[in-house]
Amino acid sequence: MGLLSALITGNNGNEIFRSLKYRNFRLFFIGQSLSLIGTWMQRLAMSWLVYRTTHSAVMLGVVAFVGQIPSILLTPAAGVAADRYNKHKMLVITQILAMIQAVILTAAVLTNTASISHLIILSIILGVVDAFDMPIRQAFVMEMIEKKHDIGNAVALNSSMVNIAKLVGPSVAGIIIAAVGEGMCFALNAVSYMVVIGTLLMMKINTTEVKAVHLKVWHQLVEGFKYTFGFPPVKNLIALLALVSLMGMPYMVVLPVFAKDILHGGAQMLGLLTGASGIGALAGAVFLATRKTVLGLGKVIVVSVALFGAALICFALSETVWLSIVFMFLAGLGTMVQMAACNTILQTMVEDNMRGRVMSFYTMAFTGTMPFGSLIAGVLVEKIGAADTLIIGGSFCITGAIIFYRKLPALKKLVHPIYVQKGIIPSPPPMQ
Repeated sequence: MGLLSALITGNNGNEIFRSLKYRNFRLFFIGQSLSLIGTWMQRLAMSWLVYRTTHSAVMLGVVAFVGQIPSILLTPAAGVAADRYNKHKMLVITQILAMIQAVILTAAVLTNTASISHLIILSIILGVVDAFDMPIRQAFVMEMIEKKHDIGNAVALNSSMVNIAKLVGPSVAGIIIAAVGEGMCFALNAVSYMVVIGTLLMMKINTTEVKAVHLKVWHQLVEGFKYTFGFPPVKNLIALLALVSLMGMPYMVVLPVFAKDILHGGAQMLGLLTGASGIGALAGAVFLATRKTVLGLGKVIVVSVALFGAALICFALSETVWLSIVFMFLAGLGTMVQMAACNTILQTMVEDNMRGRVMSFYTMAFTGTMPFGSLIAGVLVEKIGAADTLIIGGSFCITGAIIFYRKLPALKKLVHPIYVQKGIIPSPPPMQ
């Protein structure tokens, strides 16, 4: 009842829900949570449909690749758009376009006219929409939170939306696929977009005009690139995230192989593994939401990345269902904590007029590198097997955590004056 009360009224005294006191963020949280459940249902149904019809790990990688590659090409431009135009209106547009894609996908599957080429084309379309939606959505969070000390909590709850959906969506999808097939999952996802569109339209947005920008789009892209990669703390956070996304996150693409060929299960087994990862990620979100300060998040990132890498290696070596579930839980916890902690530090550190562009590079580091990782993983599974593929990926993640840990003291010195200026860290008393 406490969680339900918090979602409805935003007046729960518990620290974990404190950012829900802001009406717009509360609506955003509810709408996006329900919609993302549909999104995760569609993701699992898509991967199962592809593997069921093609029996090819390479084709799993190809479909994931074409769905994610637009992030590389379009996300930087989306960051510029987020800094130039009304984020709220752009989010409404992206959700409508995503709903249309889901309706077309549903019709194609339910009428048995969907070929692998159709699935690839529809994945590309959704990838284009997501390339704009994700950085805009990340930057929009700041506009819904009035007090800066609640930013970290809002980012953690925003991340928890994905992981609640990651828990519920695949579990429900596994049951639905076994009962009536993949088409119903796509249909429910299409319906879920109506909810998030409705909550977006219910928001009371401050209609302050966006300041006129005289720089051309290309110049703004260059400006954002120089700002992002010219400051070591931002550069290193994004580089670590990119490494983990390239070498570690494609484990999601090869999960159907483990579910069917190693653990000898079906769609429900795949849903169980994905759900375990979602529970771990949700636990990570709860941990971050209870934190009252961004201080110490650097070490948290190091531990979470190392945990993620170790969990992947252990999962790869496991042939026991319950052990595999435990390692998926730890993998989900590690990757969520790293992503949300990086997000929090970036959101609190960057300049307001650069936030959209920085978050576009954050999004590109996460989703833009995944298509290459998915493609590499699909090929490696065919060549050396699923287990060795994950062992290699986990080893790279642990190496990245070690390198970041060695750089951490120097990065803290650069961030400290920014946090003092913004009031996140108290100013030192004057010398007597």
